[in-house]
Amino acid sequence: MTEPAAAPDRRVLAALMLPMFGSLLSISSVMVALPAIEEGLGATPSDLQWVLSGYALAFGVGMVPAGRAGDIWGRRRMFLMGVAVFGCASLGAALAPSPLVLNLMRFIMGFGSSLLVPQVIGIIQQLFTGAARGRAYGMMSTVIGLGLALGPLLAGVLLELGDDHFAWRLVMAVNVPVVAVALVLAYLWLPVPAGDASGSSSEQQLRGIARLDPVGALLLTGSILLILLPFIQFQSPAGVALALAGLGLLGVWVLWERRMAQRNPAAPMVDLRLFAIPSFTWNSSVLILYFAGMPAMGAVVAVYVQQGMGHSALVAGLVTLPSAVLVMALSTQVGRRVERLGPRMMVAGTTAAVVSAAALMGAALLMGTPVSSVWWIVAGMTINGLAQALIIPSAQTLSMQEVPEHVAGASAGVTQTAQRIVTAIGLAGVTGVYYAVAAARDQEAGLLAAAAALTALMTAALLAAAFAARRASRT
Repeated sequence: MTEPAAAPDRRVLAALMLPMFGSLLSISSVMVALPAIEEGLGATPSDLQWVLSGYALAFGVGMVPAGRAGDIWGRRRMFLMGVAVFGCASLGAALAPSPLVLNLMRFIMGFGSSLLVPQVIGIIQQLFTGAARGRAYGMMSTVIGLGLALGPLLAGVLLELGDDHFAWRLVMAVNVPVVAVALVLAYLWLPVPAGDASGSSSEQQLRGIARLDPVGALLLTGSILLILLPFIQFQSPAGVALALAGLGLLGVWVLWERRMAQRNPAAPMVDLRLFAIPSFTWNSSVLILYFAGMPAMGAVVAVYVQQGMGHSALVAGLVTLPSAVLVMALSTQVGRRVERLGPRMMVAGTTAAVVSAAALMGAALLMGTPVSSVWWIVAGMTINGLAQALIIPSAQTLSMQEVPEHVAGASAGVTQTAQRIVTAIGLAGVTGVYYAVAAARDQEAGLLAAAAALTALMTAALLAAAFAARRASRT
């Protein structure tokens, strides 16, 4: 891509962030809408599970190949394609006449998201440097925080506007105008690469497909599917066998990528030398561990506020509002200071994440006492907003600091794929703990057990952040 002038930087970021906001909104808003979808479409519990998981599955399996495709064929082109696919599938989901069609559209939405999200990081890595890159990642963190935090609130408001047979369609359709505007802005504002090969010959296209490493893409996609399916559908001994097979196939993929690299360093879909870059490995680990718990925290809180405390979907959404405001207020400021204070802010953020999960444990212990209140849960979620504002821009910027620009898309796909995998596992595991304990005892015990699991995950993220910061101070 050509280097943009300083003035268009904000326009480039706006074009990148709008569809990313929509893709994240689709993750968080649907959690609140599940009861309405069940009523409106007559969906079964299995159908509802796939509404959440089908999107996450397609999102996860497509990320690394899409990042590599952006590196080869142009990030602008892949970004526009992803935005268009995501928008059309969002409209299809809003008009779905049956649970089967809805889940098919959600799967296509996840595929569209997997096309566009790695290009966001790749384009930032290519067009921005130094403090400007930190500010760009700070803006990305703001968008991530708003998408995840405002989704439940927006869904709650829309569900109040109509009955369950119709209002859930508004939740699905809310992305359509956002994506329509984003597609126009991206086409107008994203700089066209000097070597844009929109008219490439068939021979050039075939060479591009070979460079995509199709065998590696199939091996990685198959391994991710096998690892994730037990958490989504096959929660049985057969599921354990599938997960083990997935881990074995992942090992085959690593061997294949190494063999490809020995033949030609530019051939593999993922340059495994990325993992020899300590800043990439350790800071990505912080993000991965945090994302293993953060979405699950939102899901458990949404369920408990509605089922355990008897509040409406709107109240469940409002619980996340202070967190969203905090993320919006702080993320950009954090991004501006990453170059100077990044490791310290990452440690501070993961510490806040531990405090947030522990605060949810305290809230669970207070429920049923004279001082029980939803405000204790709001306090825990607000502290998590502080954690999110500190962790995401700092860890994201630090992880990409030493990554070569020509593999920025693929490296972004690696980290995003890992985040989607652990998000799916965290959602299944933590909510599974909640439901199992709640069924055996009560909702408060379920919240306490889930919060204890979240505290363990956040503590692991804190340890990884401390190690990364210690290494940064030495170098």
